[in-house]
Amino acid sequence: MGRTYEQEMDYIESIAPCQYLVKQGFVPNMRVPGTFYVNEHLKSLIFEELQAAVAKGGVGGFLPAVKQLANVAALPGIVQKSIALPDVHSGYGFAIGNVAAFDMADPEAVVSPGGVGFDINCGVRLLRTNLMEADVAPVKEQLAQSLFDHIPVGVGSQGIIPTTAKDLEAALEMGMDYSLREGYAWAEDKEHCEEQGRLLQADITKVSQRAKKRGLPQMGTLGAGNHYAEIQVVEEIYDEAAARKMGIDRLGQVCVMIHSGSRGLGHQVATDALTAMERAMARDGIQVNDRQLACARISSKEGQDYLAAMACAANYAFVNRASMTFLARQAFAKMFKKPPDQLDMHVVYDVSHNIAKVEEHLVDGQMKQLLVHRKGSTRAFPPHHPLIPIDYQLTGQPVLIGGTMGTCSYVLTGQPLIIALQIQASKVQV
Repeated sequence: MGRTYEQEMDYIESIAPCQYLVKQGFVPNMRVPGTFYVNEHLKSLIFEELQAAVAKGGVGGFLPAVKQLANVAALPGIVQKSIALPDVHSGYGFAIGNVAAFDMADPEAVVSPGGVGFDINCGVRLLRTNLMEADVAPVKEQLAQSLFDHIPVGVGSQGIIPTTAKDLEAALEMGMDYSLREGYAWAEDKEHCEEQGRLLQADITKVSQRAKKRGLPQMGTLGAGNHYAEIQVVEEIYDEAAARKMGIDRLGQVCVMIHSGSRGLGHQVATDALTAMERAMARDGIQVNDRQLACARISSKEGQDYLAAMACAANYAFVNRASMTFLARQAFAKMFKKPPDQLDMHVVYDVSHNIAKVEEHLVDGQMKQLLVHRKGSTRAFPPHHPLIPIDYQLTGQPVLIGGTMGTCSYVLTGQPLIIALQIQASKVQV
């Protein structure tokens, strides 16, 4: 007999406004607690999902997000907590909106493709323009059609930028340096991109031929599902100084947001890794609560191969968004009969929300090297952080929160931890 809903709730405690603790024991073998952040409007979604799962008694194998959060807390090498952000919902292995860090110095610590997702380096890029809503409104239907004409969309869509097998391998290795070399990006685009648009640990020999074959025709394509290239308008400004620094400081100003990732190539990289890791788990005696959390020791061949292939897929996604930026600039230039630089079509920022990255963080007073899995979540570094562009050193890293198609998106800024915990991030609504 499973626990009742009331018994399940005994393991969940409200510890601060908008913050809940998931105690160890909620699922077997938890090494650390879990925590999630939701306000009054969102918490009912979490608890109703849990209640529905309890009512079904596990039939159908559906795991609510809070159970997935707890299962991640049972993975070897996890540090401090398994964390879920306000839009958390059930995913593959990890919940979407789940963050977990693993100690690189711990020989037992693991990497899990479920903590990255199948669309590796799915992310969001925001372009600004000097156009106003009044400039676009009379031609919005034609402009939307022009974007459709330039940027292929849908399942199986094929790119219009010529890409050879040699080009693909260069893109996998070089990321946005490839786009810059080929003339599909501006030099300053890189400066406003996470990791300057290139993960250096990429190794093209770790990407299967099947993955490369799937990625070859899809460069510069949007894909399907929740991906979009959307013309947006600045509707509300909360922090004028931060908005001015980003160049999106006028109500009614037109922006373009591109939400996409690594397409079929990233999906295949994840699929290949999961197969290899299931064998590695059997060999190394790794036990997990959910088979979707297939993983391997970070230091193992399977773990290192995945990280190298994942970096290639991440670079592909950076190039993909850069290619679509080029195509969007062409569409706007054709419509308004001005070159893109005269339309001020600069990249505000480009950030990933499906990635695992090696980073240094202070943990219990000690600086540690961690492998941070972010699944449906993004980093939010504060002012003066060395990994954010010089333009944003005083404001903090732009944090791009894309809405579902047709709903509001937000631009936040990373804040020091004490401020972030008080939920005081600056934001611009577009």
